[in-house]
Amino acid sequence: MAAAFLACTAGSIAAQELRTGYFTDSYLYRHNLNPAFGNDRGYFSIPVVGSVNVDMMGNFGYEELVRKNPLYPDRSTKKMTSFMNPYLNNSLRGFSSGDNKINGQVKVPVASVGFSQWGGYNTIELNVKAQTNVRAPYKLFQFAAEATNNRYDIGDVNLSAQAYTEIGLGHSRQIDDKLRVGAKFKLLVGVADMNVAMKDVVADMAGTDKWTISGDAQSHVSMKGFKYLSKTKDYNSKQGTCDHVNDVDFDSPGVSGIGAAIDFGAIYKVNDELTLSAAIQDLGAIMWTNDYYATNDAKSFTFDGFHDVSVDSSSPDKLDNKADQYTDQMLDFANLRDKGDDGSRITGVGATVSAGCEYVIPTYRQLKLGLLGTARINGPYSWAEARLSGNIKPANWFDGALSFAVNNYTANFGFLANFHTPAKGLNFFIGMDRLIGKVSSEMIPLSSNGSISFGFNIML
Repeated sequence: MAAAFLACTAGSIAAQELRTGYFTDSYLYRHNLNPAFGNDRGYFSIPVVGSVNVDMMGNFGYEELVRKNPLYPDRSTKKMTSFMNPYLNNSLRGFSSGDNKINGQVKVPVASVGFSQWGGYNTIELNVKAQTNVRAPYKLFQFAAEATNNRYDIGDVNLSAQAYTEIGLGHSRQIDDKLRVGAKFKLLVGVADMNVAMKDVVADMAGTDKWTISGDAQSHVSMKGFKYLSKTKDYNSKQGTCDHVNDVDFDSPGVSGIGAAIDFGAIYKVNDELTLSAAIQDLGAIMWTNDYYATNDAKSFTFDGFHDVSVDSSSPDKLDNKADQYTDQMLDFANLRDKGDDGSRITGVGATVSAGCEYVIPTYRQLKLGLLGTARINGPYSWAEARLSGNIKPANWFDGALSFAVNNYTANFGFLANFHTPAKGLNFFIGMDRLIGKVSSEMIPLSSNGSISFGFNIML
């Protein structure tokens, strides 16, 4: 819950390219969706703002976690409260009865260059990527909000986060008049990786105001300068006292791991109207130098329950403080003990598989339809999506697309507006795969579904 709260309030979102632009010919970064794509002209990005992508998707968000306070203004000065407020009616509305997930991604380009040479089209890139994933079952939120039944079979709770720098070298070429292929090699420089998992969690009533929590909890963190912070906690007479993790700290983060990944793609032109394509991206892994490990030695322990914290959202600092309070409660719930550095470990970065079908309207060839299927393969955070788009090029200085997508979490519309000079010069694009809906007074999206992509580039 703490991670979800942070994701929805503090912008902890993680990087997916603009899929609405997959069939837009003049979109310079199609090679990041399928390495077989090339461009008619070369380009180089304006540093840092060449192709910024922020993407978030999920089936619960800020509007589920933060509610209007039913006690305001007569009995409370706080306008907002959490879903755990006991005076709320229908406090669990909006939560999925199965798994509740948030997947977030951010990509910031340091530099990107594309040019024709050596019999094909080549790309050189330097990007910074980060991703955050949360999976929490309905029973966890039910336990937090109600805590009245004798037993809650909560199940599995998962949280992961990863950040790394990517250096990519890509090449694509035409094999014959129908087939084009491409590949991209990526050197990955790891900055941080975290994976927290609680398995088979059960909450049983242990008294009038306490619970017995059982399950297996583990935390793996790979990050230079990281450390768990612990405090001594009093348990019941059988457990006595012991140290448990109540916070984390890090100092001077840097290179924490090295890895590699590869992309493959192909495009096949069936005829003048129909083109098929497919790609697999980010097939690889990172080897991390350290694994700071923590686990719950006591598989069964007492817990006094989650407690509501009123949300004063008048400033980001206060939101961060509330998120810290939820984090403290979740750390008590996990009951972790610091086990030190467990040595190196290897983690994947999550692969993406896509397949596309493009049809050009014969009577108006500036208009074409595209159907793109995408599957993200990333363990408990995997998802799949189908996206239908209409792509148009009404002028030699503009082209764009409108799209409609359905995925595991929601259905939403997207767009791309791509502006460029007819010859050498400036390119600017802006687009969304999921339109950002209503926002709070602090400009926080109420839903966990939204994206924004934009970029400034020089065409050669």
